[in-house]
Amino acid sequence: MQKVMIYTDGAARGNPDGPGGYGTILQFVDAKGTLHEREYSAGYRKTTNNRMELMAVIIGLEALTRPCEVEVVSDSKYVTDAFNQHWIDGWLKKNWKTSTNKPVKNIDLWKRLLKAKDGHHVKFIWVKGHDGHPENERCDLLATTAADGDGLLDDCADEVV
Repeated sequence: MQKVMIYTDGAARGNPDGPGGYGTILQFVDAKGTLHEREYSAGYRKTTNNRMELMAVIIGLEALTRPCEVEVVSDSKYVTDAFNQHWIDGWLKKNWKTSTNKPVKNIDLWKRLLKAKDGHHVKFIWVKGHDGHPENERCDLLATTAADGDGLLDDCADEVV
C-alpha cells in the first residue's frame, strides 16, 4: 500500500456563523523516492471551525485514488479524538447519538469522512496548533487565506452547528 501523509487544518472567523476555510496538504513518496505534494483549500461563507476541520480531512482522503496507508496529522482534538478515543464507534452504536443521548453535530460530514476513509488504513495523529509544526502552519495559512478570500462557497449543511 502507498504510504501517504495528510496534514489538515480548519479555520472560522466569527465562529459559529462567520466565514471559514480548510487547508490540506497531501504528501507521498513515489517508487523512485521523489516526494510529491499537493495542496487543497476552499473557503465557505457561513460555517464553523469544526466543520472546516472535518472538511480538511475529507478532502485529503477523497483525493486518494487507490487504497493507501494514511497518517492524518491534525491540530483538531475534535477530529483525532473521535477516532483515537473511539467516540465514532459509540456514535454509530447509538445511531449518531452522543453519550448523553444528544444528536452528534455535523453528522453529514462525519458520514462523508467515514465513506472517504473506507478502504484505507488510517491513523490519526494530533499535533499542537500554532506551535511551529511546518505543515500545520502551512495548512493554517491555507485555511485562513481561503476563509478571507473571494468566491466563498455555501456550506450545504441543513444547519451549521
